[in-house]
Amino acid sequence: MRAVVIEKPGPESVLKIAEVADPVLGQDDLLIQVRCAGLNRADLVQRQGFYPPPPGASEILGLECSGTVVAVGANVKGWKIGDRAMALLPGGGYAELAVVHAGSAMHVPATLSDEEAAGLPEVYLTAFLNLFELAGVKRGDSVLVHGGGSGVGTASIQLLREAGARSIVTAGSDAKCDLCLKLGADVAINYNREAFAPAVRAATGGKGVDVILDSIGAAYLAPNIEALANGGRLVLIGLMKGSRAEIDLAALLRRHLRIYGSTLRSRPASEKAEIVKAFLSRFGEALKAGRLRPPIYRTLPASEAASAHRMMQASEHFGKIILRLDADQ
Repeated sequence: MRAVVIEKPGPESVLKIAEVADPVLGQDDLLIQVRCAGLNRADLVQRQGFYPPPPGASEILGLECSGTVVAVGANVKGWKIGDRAMALLPGGGYAELAVVHAGSAMHVPATLSDEEAAGLPEVYLTAFLNLFELAGVKRGDSVLVHGGGSGVGTASIQLLREAGARSIVTAGSDAKCDLCLKLGADVAINYNREAFAPAVRAATGGKGVDVILDSIGAAYLAPNIEALANGGRLVLIGLMKGSRAEIDLAALLRRHLRIYGSTLRSRPASEKAEIVKAFLSRFGEALKAGRLRPPIYRTLPASEAASAHRMMQASEHFGKIILRLDADQ
């Protein structure tokens, strides 16, 4: 099969199309003929050599894909050849074929295009896991999401809207803030114009937010603590701006704050299957109805993977960047 491969860790130019061995189907797996793959910032970090795949996972980039099932493992129920599938992957999405544990796959509703389906699993399951399963967001809560225009950010806005929670997001331009508001965010803060913590306090009547979903890391730790309400929860899912920072532990004790660290990729297949099941139980009807759909910024052929990575690195996108694996046929 053809796949996007990394000749050696480095800049975007190391991404090349090459012939590689087909993945091997296991008894609990699906084999998917991939049409589209979603880009995630983790792909950029792996390309640079800093985020290796979990043991046993494909070395090929790509944490989510959509396509058609072409083979079904002996132990798998509920799937047949020809079904449309979208899948959460530990790796392997930038290829014409991908193997995935059946528990990490979802049937694609008729409301979603191939591009939208490819841009959904990683970011919506990440948002769901961290906001609802870990932080326990409930109706009426206020939630701050950093990077409102990102894949996880746009997914979070939609899920919080469905759950009846109030979403406050940060973004780097007025244009992105406007798009976040149109998508359903209640408040959007341009972090290049104003400090977000005082703006969050102002937007919540001085109380602060119940939950923060943060992919930024060290640079935002102190203002995140400032922006939390008493009893608030901070969920850290990324380290874009550093991994080390000092923290005022007295504030955590005095204000009963909680901090969670969380990744999705390294979780075992059985745990991912439970996350998928819980997501579909809570938001499956909204998905089928078309109320959950990732905004697609650009779709490029796999041969232009380097350009797609440059686009994501520049943070010029709103929503998802998609690679089309069958575009070069």
